[in-house]
Amino acid sequence: MARHPWLLVCLLWPLLTHGAPLPQVEQLMREFTTTLRQRELTTQFADMTAFFGDRLDASAGTKTFSDKTGNCRLPWFDWMMRHPVESVGFADEYTRALHAAAGRNTGAPSGVVTLATPKLDDRVPRTQLPPRPLVAVSDPGLRELIRTITLVHQLHTQALAPLTPTEREELIATLYPQTTGNAQAPRFADPTGGRRVCDLLEKLDRLPLLQAAEALAHLSDARSLRQLRRTAARYARGNAPVAIKTPAGMVMFGGAGADTYHLDEHPDICAVIDIDGDDTYIEGSVSTDRPVLVILDLGGNDRYEGQTPGIQGAAILGASLLVDTAGDDVYRAGNVAQGSALAGVGLLLDQAGHDQYFGDKRVQGQAVCGLGVLLDRAGDDKYRAALLGQGVGGPLGFGLLDDGSGNDHYYAGGKYPDNYDDTPGYNGWSQGVGVGPRGTANGGIGVLLDGGGDDIYEADYFSHGGGYWFALGFARDFGGDDQRLGSTRTAWDGRERTEKRFLRYGNSFGVHYAAGYLFDDAGNDHYFTDFAGTGFTWDVGITALIDSDGDDRYEAGSGVCACFNAGLMLLLDRRGNDTYVSGNAGLAADKSDYHPQDARSYNFTFLLDLQGQDSYPAEIRNNAETVRGWAGGLVIDR
Repeated sequence: MARHPWLLVCLLWPLLTHGAPLPQVEQLMREFTTTLRQRELTTQFADMTAFFGDRLDASAGTKTFSDKTGNCRLPWFDWMMRHPVESVGFADEYTRALHAAAGRNTGAPSGVVTLATPKLDDRVPRTQLPPRPLVAVSDPGLRELIRTITLVHQLHTQALAPLTPTEREELIATLYPQTTGNAQAPRFADPTGGRRVCDLLEKLDRLPLLQAAEALAHLSDARSLRQLRRTAARYARGNAPVAIKTPAGMVMFGGAGADTYHLDEHPDICAVIDIDGDDTYIEGSVSTDRPVLVILDLGGNDRYEGQTPGIQGAAILGASLLVDTAGDDVYRAGNVAQGSALAGVGLLLDQAGHDQYFGDKRVQGQAVCGLGVLLDRAGDDKYRAALLGQGVGGPLGFGLLDDGSGNDHYYAGGKYPDNYDDTPGYNGWSQGVGVGPRGTANGGIGVLLDGGGDDIYEADYFSHGGGYWFALGFARDFGGDDQRLGSTRTAWDGRERTEKRFLRYGNSFGVHYAAGYLFDDAGNDHYFTDFAGTGFTWDVGITALIDSDGDDRYEAGSGVCACFNAGLMLLLDRRGNDTYVSGNAGLAADKSDYHPQDARSYNFTFLLDLQGQDSYPAEIRNNAETVRGWAGGLVIDR
């Protein structure tokens, strides 16, 4: 830690401003540590932690072993993996802080950006946002808009500045096809080309990208929106939208009518502000051709349609903001959309209404090298993605989907066949998942948060609160009777599935040098995975599943708090009459097949159920302590 004093600031700042972990999380951490001491396992756990650190050191920077590399590694990931027990407390506090910021009546995106950016770049806490350029425009709202867009343009240029002209053209040509052209997630289209893309991404100056996110986020603050509404009312007259030429580009103002904006037919448009009406927005791609776009729709039941990558609050090598303040809205897109970014910033804020989001790959809060954020404040919403959606962080990326309230339905998968020959199903890689392209680069940070309501989660392979390949994933539901149903029930297009329903790796997992965390704060909840899930680690992994209240059901054909090939799995159920269905419940394997050469590669599993009349497999008894596998696997029921 002494080598990275800035990392201590990044980690402790949220704690200092938002408080310590919840009492039940502190109890889990304390009881696990006490149990290790009482059972004389402290040395073995310290050995496992040291083994984690050695493996991270052996692949750090330019070092490699096997297919493990250090490129695109995030310092926060490194710290979490080196502190397995403490990481659970940080995961609890950080997800609460993010959700609190997202739920603020004013400044929600700004608060989220403030919390997210230190996890991606250590310089952010010490750096002031550059001053916005002066603009000779009398209207205060228009002046603020132009100054912000001009600043974001400048920051975008600074971010690309470390690349030579040849490298810039190469990245423009290869970024999208390499990261998104392969349906066999998480690998890139080809290892050599993918590694080259990641090398170029590491060369970018990411600080200006993150500063661009902060600058754009301020336009969604309540004060800015009120001011811009007055500006739009001044300029928008008559039935047709009005275009104003500004130093930053063309700004469109729409009135109360039902307007249609064909955004890609006018690539010089940098902003649209529409006061009201049931409007339609067609395409609106953000890339190096149009590196900045702001859309503020202040009323009406609106439709956002398109298939071009980088639309609907998304960007490829650019920065985009979409704010919709009211109405039941529909968002339909293909790839890289709806709060998504590739080497850029994508922010989408929907403040009200029963909304529907449809997308294919890398959508709904996803990022590679940058920030992708989707905030939906209220309403019974539906999210549908096929692959890499709903809170996904790829290399150098932070992806967040936060839904404030309502009975919501999350669907991810149902289209692309899975990577395994021995089991059926589809790929998902969604819903609060950090993903690294194996053998090419480390992954990022993926977060899915839901504030309340009776929610339904459907997802296919590698989904919901998990990490894969040097990455971190977080999922949290703050209230309601939630159903984590396992694999998707229909195909992505609504037709009958062609693959048998099967979920492999779901509901809290850490796989291949990664960590995943799943929290549920209230309600009678159901967790289901067919194989290797519902609290499962595999090959240098950390995972925690914490349910604070309710009569819950945990199911997995192989899993429910199980650990194999070096790792830590913690499951806490604080209260309720719970049911555990798995032959491996609470199991810690007695050896590591993947690391037989190192005696320190232990497995530790700790299932703690504090209250209620619970149902377990026959080998486990109520009101007792049961060892599962070896001494490092323990079920404690009280």
